[in-house]
Formats: sequence, structure tokens, C-alpha cells
Amino acid sequence: MSAATFPARVHILIARNSSDAVVIRRGPARKTCIIGWDRKQNTFTVGQWLKGRIYERRSDIAPPGKHWIYFAMNGHWDSETKGIWTAIARTPYLKALDLMGKGNTYFGGGLFIDDHTYWLNDAHRSLKTSGIFKQGTPDVNLRHYGSECLSVYYPRLERDGWIMRSTTLGETKYEGTLFEKELLEGWKLIKVCHSGSSFDSPDGKGCYWDEHILTSANGVIIAKPDWEWADWVDDSITYVEQGCLYQIEIVDSDQLGEAKLLHDFNGYKFEAIMAPY
Repeated sequence: MSAATFPARVHILIARNSSDAVVIRRGPARKTCIIGWDRKQNTFTVGQWLKGRIYERRSDIAPPGKHWIYFAMNGHWDSETKGIWTAIARTPYLKALDLMGKGNTYFGGGLFIDDHTYWLNDAHRSLKTSGIFKQGTPDVNLRHYGSECLSVYYPRLERDGWIMRSTTLGETKYEGTLFEKELLEGWKLIKVCHSGSSFDSPDGKGCYWDEHILTSANGVIIAKPDWEWADWVDDSITYVEQGCLYQIEIVDSDQLGEAKLLHDFNGYKFEAIMAPY
């Protein structure tokens, strides 16, 4: 199957204290677009593109939504970053305010603790410092989940209200790590996080990928294997499927509203864009 047949891969970072969000849109191949989402106006603004990979599960957005930290690779091994780096930038751009060279994909990335304090995942070489930010230790469980994405991703999920649960739901035992979030009217959203070799993943997925499940107060289980990303956002179930962003409202304890399309990310084309700072 050609990579061109796959929909855009989409992961979203939701600001905790504002209506801002960062959309990390990947495809085709190693091209990544950063898009700002104003959730109040439901508008989407392209920031910058990278000819390379953003590791979305090792990235985070600051609580006010004006800055974000990301882990990236472009393979320019002779550059000052040695091809792999962690940076803090204004949203939705890539131009680094603070730049930390990594040179390999072990660990990397980080989390925002507050507006101007961040936790850095493992040692880096400081290449550029703005003076705006400082390092600190987050008040979340920093259990060791390996040397790649999960040591940032799982603590971020737990910080944002997801609770790790057993892998058995009803009479079914699921492969992967399960997190759940309580919604309204007794509904729950369950995130099934998979990790392993890309050779074992479904077509179009990488080493790390998620699927989702909804459960009602009455115990009805609704599998959503094609929901690539999902969360409880602005009092609605918000999810990505086939490169499109949707929203569903909860009607009552056993009824959901119709899915509403918020945006289609599939038609984007690479552009060389300069950051406005």
C-alpha cells in the first residue's frame, strides 16, 4: 500500500487554561505541519512545516497555550542539533526560543509545569536560551516507561485527568495500556495505548498508536478502533478519524448526539513559511 493512500495523521495538544490548541499533522511521508486551533472561534491557522518528524507523544503545550515544547528529527546530522532536538517555540510555530540539541532518539522532549517552567526528558546540550523559561520538576508521576515516547506521554495523560486502569473491560482483555476519563452522565472515554515494533502495527501506524472505547452508565461498550486521537474537550467528546476532527455531545446517560465535523486536515500541502518572530 502506498503512503499516499493513508489519511493525515493527527495528534492534538489542548491548552489547560485557554481555548488554544496545537494540531500536529503528519503526512505525506516525513512532512509535518503545525496548526493552531482557536477552539472558541473554531478557526485553524497553519504555523510552520517541518521536513522531518515531530514526536507528538514527547511534546506538550503550556497552560495558557502561547508556547509549546516539542521533540523533532530532521536527519541533518552535521547541524548543531545533530539532527534531533527539543525546542520551545511560540504556538503554532517551530522556530526555537529555547533550543536543546539531543543527537539521538533516546528520551527527549518534555512537559510544561506552568507558564514558564518545563521539565526536560533526559540530558540535552543547550544551544539557545531565551531567558523566558526555566527547568523544574513536575508534580506528576514520572514513572519510567522506557527510553522513548511513553515516559512523556503517560505522565501527560495522567496530568490531564486520564487514569490508568486494568486492561480487561467486560469480558474482553485488551492489548496495550488503558487509560480512562470520566465524562458526563456516567459515560467514560477509554484510550487504548499501543506500543511496540512498527512491523506489528496496522498499516499507516507507527510504533505508538491509540484506539478508543466509549462506555455508558448502563455498561454499553462502543469500540472506536479508528479514532486516532480523542479527548473530552469543551464539554464534548472530540476525536480524530481518517484525518478529520469531529465533536459529539452527550445527550443523556445512554444517548450521544450526532457527530459534527469541525475540520478536515487531509488537503494540506507543504509550504515553506517563516515564523513571524
